[in-house]
Amino acid sequence: MGGISTTYLADILRRTTLFSEAQIESLLASVSSGETNITDVVVKQGFVEEEPFLKAIGQVMNIPFIRLGTTEITPEVLERLPTKAVFQYNVIPLTIDRGMLIVACNDPLNPGLLDILRLAAGTRIRINLSTSEDIAKAAMKFYGVGADTVDKMMQDDRFEVAPEQDLSKVDISELDQEASIVKFVNQIIWEACQQGSTDIHLEPMEKKLRVRYRVDGVLHETPLPAQLNRFQAAIISRIKVMANLDIAEKRLPMDGRIGLRVQGQDIDIRVSTMPTVYGESVSLRLLQRGGAFIQLQELGMNDRDARLIRKVIERPNGIILVTGPTGSGKSTSLYAYLHEINTIDQRILTAEEPIEYEMPGINQVLVRPEIGLTFAKTLRSFLRQDPDIIMVGEIRDLETAEISIQAALTGHLVFSTLHTNDAAGAFTRLLDMGVESFLLASAVETVVAQRLVRKLCEVCRQPIVPDNKFLEEVKFPMSRLAGNTIYNSGMCEKCRMTGFKGRRGIFEVLEVTENIRSLVIQRASMNDIKQKAIEEGMYTLRDDGWNKVLNGVTTIEEVLRASEEND
Repeated sequence: MGGISTTYLADILRRTTLFSEAQIESLLASVSSGETNITDVVVKQGFVEEEPFLKAIGQVMNIPFIRLGTTEITPEVLERLPTKAVFQYNVIPLTIDRGMLIVACNDPLNPGLLDILRLAAGTRIRINLSTSEDIAKAAMKFYGVGADTVDKMMQDDRFEVAPEQDLSKVDISELDQEASIVKFVNQIIWEACQQGSTDIHLEPMEKKLRVRYRVDGVLHETPLPAQLNRFQAAIISRIKVMANLDIAEKRLPMDGRIGLRVQGQDIDIRVSTMPTVYGESVSLRLLQRGGAFIQLQELGMNDRDARLIRKVIERPNGIILVTGPTGSGKSTSLYAYLHEINTIDQRILTAEEPIEYEMPGINQVLVRPEIGLTFAKTLRSFLRQDPDIIMVGEIRDLETAEISIQAALTGHLVFSTLHTNDAAGAFTRLLDMGVESFLLASAVETVVAQRLVRKLCEVCRQPIVPDNKFLEEVKFPMSRLAGNTIYNSGMCEKCRMTGFKGRRGIFEVLEVTENIRSLVIQRASMNDIKQKAIEEGMYTLRDDGWNKVLNGVTTIEEVLRASEEND
């Protein structure tokens, strides 16, 4: 093993007190067969986890072990090692101490590695130990996603393309065959999936190509190599090729789709391009096909709302509406409701644009207005298909609304969505479309308004004592503070230093009682309907948000951001 005798290696391993003699024999056999990184061998064979092994080895060999989570590295230090060496040998330079470059690695028993790093840096090297995961995260943070790929591309003259230079179709096609561009685009998508991102935005700026991921509803810029803008045209062309879009057309917006498999999970990517001042901006929406569905109990509804929803989705007919802006989790909730009632004795048909999740046992239709397959036309066909339950992706016009109401009044259970600010606003919206008030009152059974708030990371959340004046300003229920703890966000590796991990819904479930029906028939105002629903026990979005603050799920600021003040 690169000059280390098996006797010396066996002695080091014994002194860690982590291994039996049989395990040491097995490790020595692996090393003699050509596996050079002893740490990887130890972890692969399942003898001990990487961190305790490196700590033990570090104590024996007098090498410090460090975690790199909050480590800051200056550009001057980063430049001391070539990017290629950093990624190839899984190391990262940390600092310069009296002319000596301190480098983190996870392979302390490889003397050949020290020689390679000494030659690459042109200076003396001293090593610290850190886990391969910490080193990889630090490399991505300081060098950027796909830095090793971009480094390779920089060495290839064919990619020396000025951002403003117009490429011919033949040139782009040739570039798209290049493995480096393919690999870089894959790395961008892979990293987004690892972070649990729902969207990727590639945005050409004046002097750089900015890439942002939307994680838990918030956009984060991802670190990228500074010279990436030189390959902007080739990267965007690669994405367009994957989505079967015309790479020669750069003046018009275009839409396409990409199907990928990441870690055995099918990912459906919706691609949208838009011409901007500095080039084409590309947005990718990542949808998991056939992934695990969120169950009704996992949505985060309070007991009153969950009980009401369970009762209403078991009804044989009527309309259940879910309202909220784009990205508020409406589709996820609808799938959770359908999953709950998806049994062998129910025929369920859905009309969607797009189909975000594929559900076994359900007949899902992709609505395509460009060929005349609209929601209304699909819905008319559904009524001739003997359905028990129908889901319409969105009620956008009077025709779709009227057919949905007709379906509900003739013995079908109908689920759909609307874009309104609160539950009571659904009635006003449908009346404005031209739906008759008496039909609306007869057909609609329940309206659910919802928003998404970010969940606090349970590892690093911090208890706080909020200012009473601030609580009074936001109309927080002060009487409920006793015995409850309010938390704020912290920072840790688990949540990628954001303080939040995942999202949770806040809900406003309006049951259409006889009193509400009377108000709808009278075309009462949205506020009158809302006040009557509150009198009858409805929690508003903000009320439900305060409950989640008191339960330690989210922060006051998140609830204020996601909901409007109650009237």
